[in-house]
Amino acid sequence: MDLRLPGPRALLRGPRRWLAAGAAVAVLAGAGTWTATATADARPAAHRSDRIMDLGTGVRIDTSWFTPAGSGRHPAVLLGHGFGGTKDDVRQQAEDLAADGYAVLTWSARGFGRSTGRIGLNDPKGEVADVSRLIDWLARQPQVRLDGPGDPRVGLAGASYGGAISLLAAGYDHRVDAIAPAITYWNLADALFPNGVFKKLWAGIFFDSGGGCARFQPELCAMYQRVAESGRPDAEATRLLQERSPAAVAARIKVPTLLVQGQTDSLFPLGQADAAQRAIRAGGAPVDVDWIAGGHDGGDLESARVQDRVESWFDRYLKGDEDAATGPAFRVTRTGGVDSTDGAALLRGASAAAYPGLSSGEHTVALAGGTQRFQNPAGGSPPAVSALPGLAGAAGGSLTQLSALGLGVSLDFPGQNASFQSAPVDHDLRITGSPTATVHITSTSDDAVLFAKVYDVGPGSARPVLPAQLVTPVRVEGAKAGKDVRLTLPAIDHEVQKGHRLRLVLASTDLGYASPAAPATYTAALRGPLTVPTAPGVTTAAAPLPSWVWWLPAAGAALALALLLTARRRTAAPAPDPALAGVPLQITGLSKRYAKSADRYAVRELSFRVERGQVLGLLGPNGAGKTTTLRMLMGLIRPDEGEIRVFGHAIRPGAPVLSRVGAFVEGAGFLPHLSGRENLELYWRATGRPAEDAHLDEALEIAGLGDALARAVRTYSQGMRQRLAIAQAMLGLPDLLILDEPTNGLDPPQIREMREVMIRYAAGGRTVIVSSHLLAEVEQSCTHLVVMDRGRLVQAGPVRDIIGSGDTLLIGTATPVDEPVAEKVAALAGVASAVRTDDGLLVRLEPGGTAERLVVELVRLDVPVASVGPHRRLEDAFLTLIGGSA
Repeated sequence: MDLRLPGPRALLRGPRRWLAAGAAVAVLAGAGTWTATATADARPAAHRSDRIMDLGTGVRIDTSWFTPAGSGRHPAVLLGHGFGGTKDDVRQQAEDLAADGYAVLTWSARGFGRSTGRIGLNDPKGEVADVSRLIDWLARQPQVRLDGPGDPRVGLAGASYGGAISLLAAGYDHRVDAIAPAITYWNLADALFPNGVFKKLWAGIFFDSGGGCARFQPELCAMYQRVAESGRPDAEATRLLQERSPAAVAARIKVPTLLVQGQTDSLFPLGQADAAQRAIRAGGAPVDVDWIAGGHDGGDLESARVQDRVESWFDRYLKGDEDAATGPAFRVTRTGGVDSTDGAALLRGASAAAYPGLSSGEHTVALAGGTQRFQNPAGGSPPAVSALPGLAGAAGGSLTQLSALGLGVSLDFPGQNASFQSAPVDHDLRITGSPTATVHITSTSDDAVLFAKVYDVGPGSARPVLPAQLVTPVRVEGAKAGKDVRLTLPAIDHEVQKGHRLRLVLASTDLGYASPAAPATYTAALRGPLTVPTAPGVTTAAAPLPSWVWWLPAAGAALALALLLTARRRTAAPAPDPALAGVPLQITGLSKRYAKSADRYAVRELSFRVERGQVLGLLGPNGAGKTTTLRMLMGLIRPDEGEIRVFGHAIRPGAPVLSRVGAFVEGAGFLPHLSGRENLELYWRATGRPAEDAHLDEALEIAGLGDALARAVRTYSQGMRQRLAIAQAMLGLPDLLILDEPTNGLDPPQIREMREVMIRYAAGGRTVIVSSHLLAEVEQSCTHLVVMDRGRLVQAGPVRDIIGSGDTLLIGTATPVDEPVAEKVAALAGVASAVRTDDGLLVRLEPGGTAERLVVELVRLDVPVASVGPHRRLEDAFLTLIGGSA
């Protein structure tokens, strides 16, 4: 599943039923309907509708509802977004899940997007209660599979803030059946106040990302201001965050849980997922754990792989597919160097049949260093540096890649830390889990704050590496008298190579945390070795052999076969389909991936059909895949999957049927010193076809260049060159004419002429496909439309049907409508809203509502209906279909 987690701020953006079953969910406003039509494979189509719901509490929640086409009931999935984001951040996830047979509801949490209310940090009485009411709504939808009355089959997924709400909902509402939270917290108090130390930098980012303290619940705002000022969390602050944490309902989370946690994450480190796994597993539910290479501090979020695993998890536990491959009980992504072609980290997976925890296979490493004294500076400044919260996403890929490799910026000031180091290790040592050590701490102050970290120190002058840039803060109370402190270091997965040393550092300051403002002197001494977990049951997948190992011996044979294979390819083309001999174009299951990408598509599973006499408009925002589709249609590039048939013949580079296709795509090249006519004649001669087949005069008449045909092309304006190129595409009067942005460079009169040209051309029984951004022109010149977005087909059909398929109707009335009548209309079944206008009523329909049923009800209410029509243009329909991505 694609979790949509581009960077730390976007990650914050982009985380038992106890309410009455009859909680009211009233639809206040609909905001358009999106439809995507599936074609080539068995995946159902997806429909989307937007609405703002009043959950009966005075708070309005902005939602989007995605459902597969057709009849039947489906498992439901609720998708939460990251802190500071909105439902739009998880739209692609929702579309993909709906296309695979799930009914999906996304929503903007309180205080974000168009949803109202104060931010409660997943308050059980606020955001968690909202989820239960959304589940009530799901139970009433005809598309949702039910396990019992009022009990839908439902799973929850989300990252960060959305991940936490998944866990909390499972604890508060017994109807939740499976969850897949990612990079989130189990105990928010422990995440922001680890070991009693205030994580000031991340806390500040939290409140900044939420729009400022005033947008939070008053008690949260007061808590943050109080702790930020004192630099120390108090008991009330800890209680407030603990009650909004999944840990508060640990015993009630009894559903299959997939925990995805980030290795480069100083906000919610791996220990949060470990605590969640232990608690949920103790309750008897199946739990799998996946440590990904990225996190809130950057790195690779492995979105495509995680998306597939989450969907398999739901296939198994929501659809009941016993054969769904949900993956190992534990998986960790390991970094194995850098790709020399693009600088990206090379990733490999390691797995185990059981979750190892954070302390399995412990190995002791002796440290040396003696008793050491160091200072806490006045004001805690200058601070040492470990992680840089928020900087990885803002700085772009470089810090992200360093983070994924276990490298990064770290800095300890002399005199502000104690350091204990091992001898060189005599074998490679893989640390998987949390190292531990015991130290004796004495301070000149009653209260000491230390930051413990373990470096990997290479030989010579190599810079020490702080794995994942993680530290453990610890507050030592009563330190004046001296105290033994057991340190549990951050959980990591890191290989220490033979000959390297391990260095335990205790620093008095850290950039991300609050240190005591009063100066103090600390004394530290070891009380034993460093213990590191090795997780011996976790095995790394074998790396693939270098490519030259297998291709070099076969290179000669491959070269010798090349010509033979090429020749066979021509004869191996699919036979013509007689049933499609009269069909200008049929595209079936067409897909084209981006270069060097196994999972990013320019065009994906595209299917549509074009008949004779149609002028088809190919629409979509930039990047929708229109030009790639046209280039495949003309045989310029090969699809990765699917096929294109023109008049029954499969398209291949050089296919004879391409002689029946004329095309104008991305401009045409002309010899500037030749006239327009000479350029066209030269082009036609190059085709090798008889001169009489060119229909040159007809094409020139269509182009309307007049006397300019005798002039050198170098004297032409851009508009004249455009018309000459279109005339060239029309030479031979092809049965299928393809025009990509044909009106670029034309003035309004010329655009009108081009519109008439396309209509006349198709009227003779030929077919025109035109790609254009001028929606008003498409509306006037095209008979049919194909709308694409993100490489997929969104909708196809006659222009009038697509324009008229909107959910808003303008009801013209003979006399003005009174407000009481408008209220009655708004209360009708199938009506989302009704607003009076000067000419009648503007009625927005709910999904399933029809104009025919509405008219019947209006007549029953004695509304003097004079006219009924769609209240939108093609532009409105287009923006609704593509969801504003243009």
